[in-house]
Amino acid sequence: MEKINFKHSIIFFNFCILVSPIYLIINFEPVIYCLILILILGISHGALDNIKGAKLLKLFGYRSTISFYLSYILISSSIIIFWLIFPNTVLLLFLVVAAYHFGKEDTVFSFKGKFLISEFLFFLKGSAVIIAPLLLKREETNEIFKILNFNVFEAQFFKNEFLISMLCLSFLSSLYISKKETLDLKGIMIMDFFSLIILNLFLSPILAFTLYFCFLHSIRHSISLIFELDKSFKSGLRKFIKKAIPLTIITVVIFLLAVFFLNNFYMLDEAIYKVIFIGLASLTFPHILLEYLLEKNEKRT
Repeated sequence: MEKINFKHSIIFFNFCILVSPIYLIINFEPVIYCLILILILGISHGALDNIKGAKLLKLFGYRSTISFYLSYILISSSIIIFWLIFPNTVLLLFLVVAAYHFGKEDTVFSFKGKFLISEFLFFLKGSAVIIAPLLLKREETNEIFKILNFNVFEAQFFKNEFLISMLCLSFLSSLYISKKETLDLKGIMIMDFFSLIILNLFLSPILAFTLYFCFLHSIRHSISLIFELDKSFKSGLRKFIKKAIPLTIITVVIFLLAVFFLNNFYMLDEAIYKVIFIGLASLTFPHILLEYLLEKNEKRT
């Protein structure tokens, strides 16, 4: 897995370098294509949550998976409802949770430390996903946040000096987490960080996030799931696709229906922004909670 992840990071880093000048030449904002990529590649990495949920219920002594589906839907629905009522609070919480999730899931090796310290380091590492667009494309990023009824980052507190400091801390946390690891693993952390910088320096915020989310975060997570299903990559890939298709299709249909509904009240791009980020938030919270509960309870058995 170490060699695969290293090659993946090299490919993605070079991809970022290649795609940046092409985007500058085209100068096109492909919001709808970002939605398509997220629905095809991004969402699928969480499409095995039903299998993980069944595994978690088994650890708790339950056989029926109905309670898992009901809990998952309840949490997702609650996030959407709370977002409509308290957009600033929910989106800020989502960004904090997402930063932690990105930092932990994109760390391709086991990092052990004191609980609060290790969790904070993961948050700092993953915060680059949020901080980079705010620093390098502030106006464009705030325009997206306005569409989402979110105005926290317009506060004077989030000056460039603060954002630069946070970005430096993100890079230093990556170095600290990988300090005892091999050169290849250190290289993964460094290349991933600078890939984010390159994307956000040249691309629009939504495209930079989409390429990171789909081609680095999601593919990396999917690769780990493939090898969990089977030691043979080809066999594991077939099993992964077969198992991921049902929930992926359901999610795609729900997202597209949401876009169609919201397009009656907003411009198409605005509707897509809302569906992407509110939809991802509604899926991220139960996904992260499931990963956390499964990890903690597997250690006890």
